[in-house]
Amino acid sequence: MTIPELYELYRRHPLVQTDTRKLQHGCIYFALSGANFNGNMFAQEALDKGAAYVVIDDAAYATNDRCIVVPDTLETLQQLAHHHRRQFDIPFIAITGSNGKTTTKELVAAVLSRRFITYATEGNLNNHIGVPLTILKIKDDAQMAIIEMGANHQKEIASYCLIAAPTHGIITNCGKAHIEGFGGIEGVRKGKGELYDYLREHAGTIFRNTDLDYLLPMAHDITSQVTYGSSNAAHTGTAVMNDVFLQVKVQTGHSETLLDTHLVGAYNFPNVMVAVAAGVHFGIEIEKIKAAVANYNPDNSRSQWLQKGSNKIILDAYNANPTSMRAAILNFAEAALQNKVLWIGGMKEMGSEERNEHSELVALIGQYKWKNVILVGKEFIGLQNGYTWFENSAEAAEYIKANPPQHNSILVKGSRGSKMEVMVGAIEG
Repeated sequence: MTIPELYELYRRHPLVQTDTRKLQHGCIYFALSGANFNGNMFAQEALDKGAAYVVIDDAAYATNDRCIVVPDTLETLQQLAHHHRRQFDIPFIAITGSNGKTTTKELVAAVLSRRFITYATEGNLNNHIGVPLTILKIKDDAQMAIIEMGANHQKEIASYCLIAAPTHGIITNCGKAHIEGFGGIEGVRKGKGELYDYLREHAGTIFRNTDLDYLLPMAHDITSQVTYGSSNAAHTGTAVMNDVFLQVKVQTGHSETLLDTHLVGAYNFPNVMVAVAAGVHFGIEIEKIKAAVANYNPDNSRSQWLQKGSNKIILDAYNANPTSMRAAILNFAEAALQNKVLWIGGMKEMGSEERNEHSELVALIGQYKWKNVILVGKEFIGLQNGYTWFENSAEAAEYIKANPPQHNSILVKGSRGSKMEVMVGAIEG
């Protein structure tokens, strides 16, 4: 079956699923396989649960004419998504970077939704499976599409661009993330820069943060650039901290507009500014932008502000790398809060830099006075420096239950694999 023929089936059944546990009646099930699972084995189960068709790449599992056999199921999913994307003549905005991708995506979507019917990546479905699934959820009424792209090695962003064919792009930053896969900071910039490479070749538009000097040479020969930042940009602003929450004072002509946010930390300033830049670029009034930003509430352990009992908590534990960890700790150190406590989880995918990066992290922590510090993870073995240490968050949670914090301000930061939210769950209230 050709991709156009499969697309006709998709048009009649515009629901795509890769997990039989989340199956919807009348969908098309794509039997994806990996190192430890074979999706073809669930083809019949998908049909029994109400799938209209199943797409498989092993003919041995074909039981009737609703089983579509293809050479490679994942490749077919990606080709189908690209075919669907080509039916739209609307802006497709791709977002990548080491930190802030999801928050930026949510803010940009919130702003653009004030005027346009906007579809965006759900959660952080930003990989080789998530990108095509996101595209296939875009309906005919779409006026804007926002595609988040994550990567941990080179050529990955380039491959997603071939699927999504973005017209606009945002690189939030290039920090010390996924160092193991990218091979150092220069590898990170090269990998993230694949988005700029695609847009350069296809006469696209980028939104560039002028506060990040390294983005300028990366963006060479891209004719259409919309700039934002604290200075030397078309859209400028200033970060203002209101207790722990960020406010952004944006220059609008000869006046200023103060944007309130529910975001913790000045490190979210560029995420807000690119949403402002995108909004203005697409003709949205500043008052609508202001309302959109003010109404956005972060969730899923991303810069969340929580109150549990007598404790104030900043939960920023969806992801962590040396760049984001440093920004969070410095911001917390400067915040006007009492009885500051750190709960810090190990950073993943550091490769050969793991020990050095965690050593530098502990040294940074040691520069400030804290009421208490808890380190979690094997990455800190031999680096505890007198701080309380646990091998995992489950052990730390038991300690917290036995020694409940009272009247503390707590920063909880760590990689997703550290499961630092388990510790927050151990606090009563």
